[in-house]
Amino acid sequence: MDARTATSAADFGGFDKLVEAAKKEGDLHVIALPPDWANYGEIIKAFEAKYGIKIESEDPDASSADEINAVKTRKGQDRAPDVLDLGQSFAISGAAEGLFAPYKVRTFDQIPEGQKEPTGLWVNDYGGYISIGCDAKKITTCPESFADLLKPEYKGKVALNGNPTKSGSAFAGVYAASIAGGGSFDDIQPGIDFFKKLKDAGNFNPVETTPATIEKGETQISIDWDYNNAAYAPQMAAKGIDWKVNVPTDGKYFQMYAQAINKDAPHPAAARLWQEFLYSPEGQNLYLKGFARPVLMPVMQSDGTIDKAAADALPEVEGEPAFPSPEQIDAAKAKLASGWDAAISG
Repeated sequence: MDARTATSAADFGGFDKLVEAAKKEGDLHVIALPPDWANYGEIIKAFEAKYGIKIESEDPDASSADEINAVKTRKGQDRAPDVLDLGQSFAISGAAEGLFAPYKVRTFDQIPEGQKEPTGLWVNDYGGYISIGCDAKKITTCPESFADLLKPEYKGKVALNGNPTKSGSAFAGVYAASIAGGGSFDDIQPGIDFFKKLKDAGNFNPVETTPATIEKGETQISIDWDYNNAAYAPQMAAKGIDWKVNVPTDGKYFQMYAQAINKDAPHPAAARLWQEFLYSPEGQNLYLKGFARPVLMPVMQSDGTIDKAAADALPEVEGEPAFPSPEQIDAAKAKLASGWDAAISG
């Protein structure tokens, strides 16, 4: 059979046959997976060790938009990415453009409705809350809200992890700012207005946050996912930096990232095995170990397969998360595309 048309492990004749086909391909090409993001460094090593399949990890700091562009521009090439890890808005638009292959992992039925495209064109895998990271040795009082970020003592210090028209994490940062400013899932404009105010006040720092920029003191305050900021804390502690993490009191925003398989993946069986690994208890617990909240966390808490120590280490947040629908995200993305550059230019 052609692995590119397989919509489940059953199409290979069972999971063992899928493993066999993937091992025969021997390689998997991933893109935009920083080793310190959601514990992808350990996830990649664990997959390679388990199945003996070599992972080529290209351009770890690429954005979701870069991933989509790689699928389009490398079609038919061995260099094309096999699988994608995308911000929700890019998963929705990529599926609409016909770029992905439908595939249902063995745990597909356990994934809640709304967290997956019904045929498996994309499936949410892990998520988190937008948070504010802060170098407590350089900042006297770390901000606890979006409103705090406008204070004059933070002049030139407030960074965002990427450009929100290209980066899922930065997009979510604007959405969270909108919620804080009286907006809603149907109205991201207050978030765009907030960053214009931040820029006009001289507080916005255009440097994109990475572990290196934190270590150099270039990004002393960073709006990013709580799992990224929480993962930075132990790294920075080893370098003498006290990195604090707060989920903003006025803009609690939760969102999942999604997995998708390139419709023209050069290693289609390995791509499908990678998905099976990520949505297994082993893969989901590895996300959790990186402070990301796995999509199957409620199920794993019920059946006892959760890594309790890792779950207990998550940043504390009160209340149940609410998140926008795919349609709301799509509309917000369009609004952001037309308004962001004008808001922060000049």
